[in-house]
Formats: sequence, C-alpha cells, structure tokens
Amino acid sequence: MGDDASFDRASRRTAAIEWWTRLDCRAPTPQEREAFVLWLTRDPANREAFEKVCRIWGDLEGLRPLIDEFEVRPPRRMRRVRVTAGLAGLAFALLSYVCFDDAWIMIWAQTRTGVAETRMVRLADGSRIELGPRSAISLDFDEGRRNVTLLRGEAWFDVAPDADRPFSVLVARGSVTSLGTSFDISTTGERTEVTVAQHRVRVMAGGPAIIVDEGEQSAFGPGVAAVDPYRVQVAHVTAWRRGKLIFDDRPLTEVVSVLGHYLRGYIVILDPSIRERRVSGVFDAAEPMAAISAIEKALGLRALDLGYLIVLTG
Repeated sequence: MGDDASFDRASRRTAAIEWWTRLDCRAPTPQEREAFVLWLTRDPANREAFEKVCRIWGDLEGLRPLIDEFEVRPPRRMRRVRVTAGLAGLAFALLSYVCFDDAWIMIWAQTRTGVAETRMVRLADGSRIELGPRSAISLDFDEGRRNVTLLRGEAWFDVAPDADRPFSVLVARGSVTSLGTSFDISTTGERTEVTVAQHRVRVMAGGPAIIVDEGEQSAFGPGVAAVDPYRVQVAHVTAWRRGKLIFDDRPLTEVVSVLGHYLRGYIVILDPSIRERRVSGVFDAAEPMAAISAIEKALGLRALDLGYLIVLTG
C-alpha cells in the first residue's frame, strides 16, 4: 500500500511537471485546455501539486545552512555553483513543483507571452496592445464596451477612439479607463503601476476615481488605494518596448521581478534584509544574466546559480 501511495505521488508530480512545461511553452489548444481542467479537477491532490509551490517558496530559508557548501568563482563573474548532493535534492524538490499560483491564467488567457517574448496584438476596433514578457490578457468586447483584463505582467495600450464604447483595462483590485490615451500598465501581486504617455486615464482602485495625465503615474496594491499622480520619465517606464530595462532607485525585489520575465527560470531573494536595497541602472533586456552580475557586484551580493534557479543572498 505504501508503495502504491508513493507511486501515485510520483506520478502526480510528473503529471504536474509535464502540464507546466506544456503550458509554459505555448498557448494551449482547446483540447489541451479541456484535458488540463479534467486532470486538475479529478483529484484535489492534483491541484495541491500546483499549490505546493507556494509553501515551498515560503520554506526557502531552509537553504541558508547549505550556502557555505558552495564553491564559487571569483566575484567579478557570475558565480556558477557546484551543488552538493543535499542541495541538489532540495533544489529538485523545489523545481519539481515549480508553477505559478495563477495556473488558471495560463489556461484562460486569450493571448499571452512567454519568457523574453513581446507581442503586438491588433484589435478589431483599431486599438493596439503590446504585451511584455510573461504577460497575459483576456478580451471582453461587445456593442457597448471594450474591456481588457490584464491577468499578469505588463502591456502598452494605444487606444482607438470610440465615444460609444469605453475602453477599460481591468486588473486585480482596480480598473483603468482610457480617455483618448496611450498608456502602460504593469501589474504584480504586490503593486500595479499606471503610466500615461498621451492624454489621460481614469483610475478606480479602492477609493475615489483619480485622473492621471500625460507624463504621470499612479500606483495601487493590496489594501492601498490609487495614489495621487506623480511625474515620471515615461521613456524609462516604457524602455522595455525598445529592449532596455531602466531602473531609477527601485527596490531589489521589484527589479528581480522584472528580470524574472526575461529568464527561463526563477530568481529568489533568500535574505529578507536585502529585499529593499535600491537599484539604479540601464540594462539590456536580452542579457538578464549580465544585469544580475552587475547588481551582484554593485550591492555586494552573492548570486548562486543553480541552472534553473538563481538564489540571491547578502
């Protein structure tokens, strides 16, 4: 009986990995969507295999006792570690369950992008949406409205005017309505930023509506209503559209989140004390590892490269 249970767990883990790989590489076909939903709902343990990653990420502090077992290269180069058997097992356990807690996003998004991929979407009304890497949207258009849901990531919107059909972007905990506009929205689990390049937008998020004008940005997040607009360098915010990533005194945790969109793997900040360290710089989006090396040197950090997982420590 015990052997059967172990076999079931291993099979379930393998299935979870296979589904993740399939869904992460490309948009699923309708048949694949149906098959995935059937698998996910057939047994609660299947869903737990996806959700387990949340608990595993929370237990990453357990890596700390193993840090000293690494042998690293000189500090001027990205350190490629030689992994001990114990850490290799822990890394495998982590990566066996790697998936986003938004697994449903990958299934139901109508358009999404992969790692380091951008995509221009031309809508029937003449509007254009440029998706950043690891981003996803769904559309809900009818005779009286034009709604786009930004499920994750970042997108640039160039909206065609239509007074009879408002154009709104829905994100977690808020909405942005175009008032004849080109604008950028970036959303993560912690923060959503709305940046206006032309004209203005109306933002609704946890409080009264606010108007964000050209050259301004507003932000909101869990338990935080949209803040009053403030001036920003729009060219810096939208540099990703030109293959550049520009950070001006941004927290390390935010920078890591952005760089993660350009790496086929994951970056983890192991040491909570370094999460708010400030980062400034201009980086090539096509060279995310070079950006990590530069940040490692500038902040005096250690970047431990496990191949599909990079661990940052102080």
